[in-house]
Amino acid sequence: MNQINIDGYKFSICVSGAAGGVTVKESHTLAERIGGAIAKRGHITVTGATVGLPYYAAKGAKQAGGTSIGYSPASTVREHLRKYRLPCNYFDYISYTGTQYMGRDLTMIQSADAVICVGGRLGTLNEFIIAVEQHKVVGVLIDSGGSSDVIQELVEILQPQFNHLIVFESNPEYLVERITDILNHEYKDIKQDLSMCFDWMDDIDDTKALKSHNG
Repeated sequence: MNQINIDGYKFSICVSGAAGGVTVKESHTLAERIGGAIAKRGHITVTGATVGLPYYAAKGAKQAGGTSIGYSPASTVREHLRKYRLPCNYFDYISYTGTQYMGRDLTMIQSADAVICVGGRLGTLNEFIIAVEQHKVVGVLIDSGGSSDVIQELVEILQPQFNHLIVFESNPEYLVERITDILNHEYKDIKQDLSMCFDWMDDIDDTKALKSHNG
């Protein structure tokens, strides 16, 4: 069996935000700080491999020495660049989902451990709803404009299930800290399993050795 350092487990945290509009101009530094804070805590920044605030989050993650993964609505890199006109820089890996924007959002959020909303328009609000419906840990950066500044009121009115998984903060670094604290608590049973995770190749070798011993 391999001993795994459970303190080194990397969470994937999706940053959701507007691709265009006023909040990109006003909150791009905040998005960049979120990506940087995720990287500095040793976790993975996930975005929609798009322009605007998600792009700045990916940039912040890479400039802080972290890992950035993008989920594209396109089916190939050619389609990503020519049809959707989306960027490729600041990503360590891009998953070409081929599911267009709505399908991309579902795949991206399902793959993430948590979602952070910054600024945003209808798309960000949609991603917030998907995340809440999937019982993800969700952070909302208040005072970042757009849909992120109305989500808190919507939550108070609609009272979604698993309210304890939704965090509101105005400081990017503290928001990431709170999100990772909740993830550590929510995944503590998984981390215990990881601490005694076995290598299946070792298991195969042990089986062969046992058969050989038994003739």
